[in-house]
Amino acid sequence: MSSLPQDRILEDARAMIRREGAATTGVAEQLDASFVAAVSLLLGCSGKVLVAGSGTSGAVARRMAHLLSVCGTPSLFLHPMDALHGSLGALSESDVVIVISKGGSSTEVNDFALRAQERGARVLSLTARKDSTLGRLADVSVQVVAHHDADPGGVIAMGTSLAVSVWGDALAVTLMRLRGYSWADVLFAHPAGAVGQIVETPDELAPLDASALTGED
Repeated sequence: MSSLPQDRILEDARAMIRREGAATTGVAEQLDASFVAAVSLLLGCSGKVLVAGSGTSGAVARRMAHLLSVCGTPSLFLHPMDALHGSLGALSESDVVIVISKGGSSTEVNDFALRAQERGARVLSLTARKDSTLGRLADVSVQVVAHHDADPGGVIAMGTSLAVSVWGDALAVTLMRLRGYSWADVLFAHPAGAVGQIVETPDELAPLDASALTGED
């Protein structure tokens, strides 16, 4: 058996990583008023925050729900199909549902989003196509697009999943700063693993004034 073309393999792998890096960096330039609207929606949520998605978007949704919770915005993942099989009963009119779908046209995702609204919940959509069914029906619609051929063949949502993830990371940390959620709060909720062994807390993140979003003086 002939040896593998090591140089070509490494060159192509590095090129892919660079494309994905460019895709995530490009999200910074896509942030606009819709990001602020999303922040305001979640900051004003008096109920639960549920993050939903199917397939690769479902994996991103699980990660987002976890990191929102870590940063002080209590959140849970809900699979759209599970919701359509009865878990929709967990939703109430005080909740916010973040629904992730690259194309915004998945039937079970859109059926779930519509029924969530019918129960009175607010829907925040994250999609690459703002004019999609999901983008149009959402109370707050956010478009996140992965450029630079970061999705192999335009099919496998590798770059897209990373782009949506960094958008969610920015959301989580922004909310953390607006809520004044401290490192002591983070460590209390994370007593296990290496994080649980931290003795000296980091310097607190610079606070953000929430009054401009909430309308308070």
